[in-house]
Amino acid sequence: MQERLKELQQEALEGVNKATGLKQLNDIRVSYLGKKGPITEVLKGMGKLSAEERPVMGALANEVRDAISAAIEEKQKLLEQAEIEEKLAKETIDVTLPGRPITQGNHHPLTSLIEEIEDLFIGMGYTIAEGPEVEQDYYNFEALNLPKGHPARDMQDSFYITEETLLRTHTSPVQARTMERNEEKGPIKIICPGKVYRRDNDDATHSHQFMQIEGLVIDENIRMSDLKGTLDVFAKKIFGEDREIRLRPSFFPFTEPSVEMDISCKICGGAGCSVCKGTGWIEILGAGMVHPNVLEMAGYDSKKYTGFAFGMGPERIAMLKYGVDDIRHFYTNDIRFLKQFAKHE
Repeated sequence: MQERLKELQQEALEGVNKATGLKQLNDIRVSYLGKKGPITEVLKGMGKLSAEERPVMGALANEVRDAISAAIEEKQKLLEQAEIEEKLAKETIDVTLPGRPITQGNHHPLTSLIEEIEDLFIGMGYTIAEGPEVEQDYYNFEALNLPKGHPARDMQDSFYITEETLLRTHTSPVQARTMERNEEKGPIKIICPGKVYRRDNDDATHSHQFMQIEGLVIDENIRMSDLKGTLDVFAKKIFGEDREIRLRPSFFPFTEPSVEMDISCKICGGAGCSVCKGTGWIEILGAGMVHPNVLEMAGYDSKKYTGFAFGMGPERIAMLKYGVDDIRHFYTNDIRFLKQFAKHE
């Protein structure tokens, strides 16, 4: 029995030395030190030994177990350390490799243009006014001289949420709200940039959602010449000092008289080309003198105060300014398209 225990110790130690992995080492532990292992089987025969031999064999069995356990524990530490070193070697970062470049972004062309227009009008004494995009029918239409059933409402096919609530079709409600909130009913000089919504089929020149910037000036003795002078400054600042403007009669329910403003074509210089359809002029925005009914509904005395208003679409202006042929380019987030405008910052 003593020789058998020493043989098992020698076998186990040799197996531990040859082990190349933690799983293999654990199998050796279970095989020799487990309840069904050979050492346990040997000890089951101790009942046949004399009373003097049993303590000697018990002590020897413990020495064998301790020797095997110590060898396994030491080997386990070595294998775990080797495993850690192998993992570190595989995950080593090569600091000599070039880093990944971080691309610097720039303003969206519409954002840049809107900020440019805002800066221009702020420099002329205007303030920026904002209002809700989900608007009441009253402010979107009725307060702007468009009562229910008015045929001009068909020009702005709308997204209604309820009978009295809709997505605003223009930023004019901001003007109506600003006039109404002005308790002193004194002068106003604002521009109103923001998103607007209309039920339109998306194509190269139309979108169901787009931006709009409207302006409003109310004071005593405001005349059409003030409007024309303001729009002339705007056109020259945005499109170049050589641009000329012209005003054509038009109709808007909230202004009277109303005009459309054209700018001279920068492609042909007014001679006529495919861009301006041979006219030498390109329509850019609508404007006019604030209708007396709009002033009265906001609480202003239309005999004392007059004013002008104008509205423009930044997308259309950007298309003309930058030569963009499809409005959808502004909303598809194509990096190749947006990179072209970094130089305009």
